[in-house]
Amino acid sequence: MEWTGNQWLASSSYVIIVKPLRIIGIILIALLIRWLLHRAIDRLTHTTTRASMPALLKPLKERAAQTAEEGQYIPERRRQRAEAIGSVLRSFVSAVVFTMAALLVLGEFGFNLAPLLASAGIVGVALGFGAQSLVKDLIAGLFMLLEDQYGVGDTVDLGEATGVVETVGLRITTVRDARGVLWYIRNGEIVRVGNKSQGWAMVVIDIPIGFVNSEQAIAVLKEAAQRVADAPEHQTEFLEPPDVVGVEQLTVDGAVIRTIAKTTSDGQVAVQRDLRQALTESLETSGMSERIAASRLLPRSAVPPAYLGNSDAGHQPGGAT
Repeated sequence: MEWTGNQWLASSSYVIIVKPLRIIGIILIALLIRWLLHRAIDRLTHTTTRASMPALLKPLKERAAQTAEEGQYIPERRRQRAEAIGSVLRSFVSAVVFTMAALLVLGEFGFNLAPLLASAGIVGVALGFGAQSLVKDLIAGLFMLLEDQYGVGDTVDLGEATGVVETVGLRITTVRDARGVLWYIRNGEIVRVGNKSQGWAMVVIDIPIGFVNSEQAIAVLKEAAQRVADAPEHQTEFLEPPDVVGVEQLTVDGAVIRTIAKTTSDGQVAVQRDLRQALTESLETSGMSERIAASRLLPRSAVPPAYLGNSDAGHQPGGAT
């Protein structure tokens, strides 16, 4: 009134000047808070060096895959985990900040927020009951990322689906099995995970040797297993020298000898295949395979030994084939 001398302009100054400035201030403060929170999340999810661990993951147990050298982590896997979790946190922060800013702006326009908040609460409860499976999937996906249960490229067993993980999301995980079928699995439905690509793997091979001398067979198998371990293409895949542990079990066809080898997770399949081939070939070249076959094809009488010496046909059991 003192500046303009206009009564209408003076009475409307609160609506024309103050309210727009307050609304602009709310928006600017919301953008500033969002930027600061996003910057803090980015600092948690990014590191100054490629080999260091993101600060967001330091309180968590490190479960990244290891190679032949113990303690050698894969920074790329950790970086992907941290970025995925950071993306979720940034989206959550943006939703919360902009929702609060929108409510404050509506309050500046004179809306009564009490009925609106009550209605929002009722709608939220209704959506919570109707979208329980969706919330369950999202929470399960978030904890899956935090705990690093599996990642893209891992070979996993998720129950009905077993194969290689192609994509990992907060709601859906896709796995392609050995037949090429792509499985879409909701994270909330995954009750157990068997990851075959984390850490080390164990190759276990059982070979029946019939009734041949077990010590000779063990010596032949040890020599063959060591040749596979010394091969140039497998030297980085064996974490420990292979071992023929001995007779694992006895069956009606003879003894079964077990060979074990600790390998990297990526080299398990190739090592297992080559070990089987080398062990079977070693038995064949040593001449034991013929003795094994002969011991299995040894003729047996259908008549119990107690009746073999009795020539009276009336005392022999009938029906034997």
